[in-house]
Amino acid sequence: MSSADVVVGYSLYLDLIHPLVDGKKIIRTGMTREVERVEAAIDLALVGKSCAIVSSGDPGIYAMAGLVFETCKLKDIAVASTSSTNTTLGVSEALQVEVVPGIPALCAGAALLGAPLTHDFAAISLSDLLTPWELIEQRIEAAAGADFVIVLYNPKSKKRTWQLEKAQKILLKYRDKHTPVGIVARAMREQQHVHVVSLENLHTADVDMQTTVFIGSSASIQYLEFMVTPRGYSKKYDI
Repeated sequence: MSSADVVVGYSLYLDLIHPLVDGKKIIRTGMTREVERVEAAIDLALVGKSCAIVSSGDPGIYAMAGLVFETCKLKDIAVASTSSTNTTLGVSEALQVEVVPGIPALCAGAALLGAPLTHDFAAISLSDLLTPWELIEQRIEAAAGADFVIVLYNPKSKKRTWQLEKAQKILLKYRDKHTPVGIVARAMREQQHVHVVSLENLHTADVDMQTTVFIGSSASIQYLEFMVTPRGYSKKYDI
């Protein structure tokens, strides 16, 4: 971030890191204008500016890294990793892209809950802005039927109010109504909130776009204030 000439991002995320970008040229846009942000950053990078595109969590998980590569591919822009050893195209001849790993909401939220992701899990976004709801339903059905712990991103917004309850009804076909569900809002940030509810009460939980929902598998348990999914050690070893 310190070496970037320009920082590009969604307004909320830029506000969260304001001290880190003070004094730099800032390009900010609102929600649903991701393409505009990426194109602005690429245009500046092509004329020699060092640009940082800010995402929340990890840039490769429901975030901006994929759109950067997709845009470059569609515009036929040569891209090279900053750590590339490919000599076919010299790095100096290509747009250099570095994806800096972050801490995704499912990792931050899991740490706050205890250990809900110790065994196999699936992550599904309930936002149907870019993915048809019919496909989202198929994925919920498949993950629930396979007894994965399921992490739900984007569970509810001001306009999308019914998707979480619909997902709950699907899940109740496969899971006991007392299955623990972890609710984590604004993980590791101000106004953080963490609690565990039963699957039958999920529809009453206070959630928004900054909330991550952890649906337990048949093995998941609530232990004191924590949510835990055992890996299976107690079945194989004396503990």
